[in-house]
Amino acid sequence: MELWNKLRSLDAYPKVNEDFYSRTLSGGLITIFSSIAILLLFFSEIRLYLYSATESKLTVDTSRGERLHINFDVTFPALPCSLVAIDTMDVSGEQHYDIRHDIIKKRIDQLGNVIESRKDGVGSHKIERPLQNHGGRLDHNEAYCGSCYGSEESDNQCCNTCDEVRDAYRKKGWALTNVESIDQCKREGFVQRLKDEHGEGCNIHGFVDVNKVAGNFHFAPGKGLDHAFNFLQDMLNFQPENYNISHKINKLSFGKDFPGVINPLDGVEWKQEQTTGLTGMYQYFVKVVPTIYTDIRGRKIHSNQFSVTEHFREAIGLPRPPPGVYFFYEFSPIQVDFTEENTSLLHFLTNICAIIGGIFTVAGILDSFVYHGHRAIKKKMEIGKLG
Repeated sequence: MELWNKLRSLDAYPKVNEDFYSRTLSGGLITIFSSIAILLLFFSEIRLYLYSATESKLTVDTSRGERLHINFDVTFPALPCSLVAIDTMDVSGEQHYDIRHDIIKKRIDQLGNVIESRKDGVGSHKIERPLQNHGGRLDHNEAYCGSCYGSEESDNQCCNTCDEVRDAYRKKGWALTNVESIDQCKREGFVQRLKDEHGEGCNIHGFVDVNKVAGNFHFAPGKGLDHAFNFLQDMLNFQPENYNISHKINKLSFGKDFPGVINPLDGVEWKQEQTTGLTGMYQYFVKVVPTIYTDIRGRKIHSNQFSVTEHFREAIGLPRPPPGVYFFYEFSPIQVDFTEENTSLLHFLTNICAIIGGIFTVAGILDSFVYHGHRAIKKKMEIGKLG
C-alpha cells in the first residue's frame, strides 16, 4: 500500500470533485471556439499527411556534354511559311541553318484558320526530264544531277532542288536575283508558291536539339547565312522590303514539362507598329535554370526553368539588324532540385499533439483571465466601489 501511495503522489493530473466545479457562459463559448479551431487544424494536418509536399534546394549543376530539346509553338500572322526559316548557333561553334526536321508548319489565313499543315522538309517534287548539270535533259536510265549554276564547289557536286541551289549560292556569297531562271525552282513552283502564300500567316511548332551551352535560335524571313559569325539574310528580289514580324508565342519550354512548371513566355504576343513601317529584330534574352524534379516514387525529370527579358531593335542605321525573332539563351550554374515528400507518421502525430495541447492551454489561460476578471469586477460592484 505504501508503494501505491507513493505512485499516487506522483499524479500530475489531480482530480477535483464535480461538486466543486463552477461552469460559466464564457467558459462554454471558449470551449466551442477552441474545439472548432482544433478540428480545422486537425483536418489541415490530415490533408498535409495524405498529400505529398514539394521540397526545393539549390545545388551546383555538374552536368557535362548534355543536349537539350527546345520546344516551341509560335504563330506569325503576317509571314508566309515559305519565308520563315529557323536557325541555331551556340558558343561551341555548332550552327544549323533552315532547320526542317521535327518541325511542322501550318499555313493560316488572316483570321487564324489553318489552310494547310505540312511537315517541313518531307517529300519530294515530281521531276519530269529536269535539266542536268551538263546542260542536257535527264534521259531514261540516267542518274539525275542538277546544275548548281556555277556555284558548285567541285565538278561532281549536284544541286537537285531549289533549296540546294540557294544553299550553294549562299556559301559562295552570291545573290540569287532571278529565281525563275533556275530550273529546279521553276520546276518546283517556288516563286508561284510564294505568290500563292502572299498575305498568309504561319504557325510553326516542333523542337530543335541543341548543346547545353549558351547560344541562340531564331525565326527569320529567308534563310540564314553565316558570314563573319553574323546571321545575314537571303533577300530575294520578289520578297517585300519590310517584314512584319508580329508574333505570338503559344508555347516555349526548355526540356520536358514537370508539375508546377511556369513558362513565362507562354501566350505572349507582340504586334509590330505599322505607323513607322520599319521592321527590325525582336530579341528575347533568356536565363535558363537547370531543374530536376523527383516525384514521390523516385522518378526524376530532368528539365529547365527560365526567366526572360525582351527588347525590340529597329532596323535603323548601319549595319541594319536582320529582321526576325531571336532567342538568346544562357545557362545558370545553379541547379534547382524539387523533391516530392510525404509527412512521416511520427511528425504527423507530433503536430496533432501540439495542436490539441497548444489550443487547450491557450483556451485555459483565456478562460481563467475572463473568469477572474469577471469575479473581480462583480466583487467591486457588490461593495459599492463602482458607482
